[in-house]
Amino acid sequence: MAKELVGTKRLVVGAGYGIKDFIVQRITAVILAVYSIIFLIAALFTPINYESWKGFFTFSCWGLPVGQIAATLAFFSLAWHAWIGVRDIWMDYVKPVGVRLTLQVLTILWLIAAILYFAKIVWSL
Repeated sequence: MAKELVGTKRLVVGAGYGIKDFIVQRITAVILAVYSIIFLIAALFTPINYESWKGFFTFSCWGLPVGQIAATLAFFSLAWHAWIGVRDIWMDYVKPVGVRLTLQVLTILWLIAAILYFAKIVWSL
């Protein structure tokens, strides 16, 4: 019997989220860190008034709204990063399936609402 097990593969069954989500969280963290540094530098060297902050978010280069695109990329990264973290908390600590599914759906709805509100604000400048 022991000889039959040598060299055979062990099949691990699961959702397979581990590695992909680990990598996504690291990538989104890097995006957020870079954007945070840019935002901090802008906050230190930009006067605090509406026009200068509007200029920061509506900065264009070669006809592209670079400020809005960077802010949107950072916010989507924040939402994706938050979803992975909160989903893992619900999966680890909430055992009743119905309660866990309800919390996950509410989290998704909240994140979608936050993204829509963000888009309304930043892209209406």
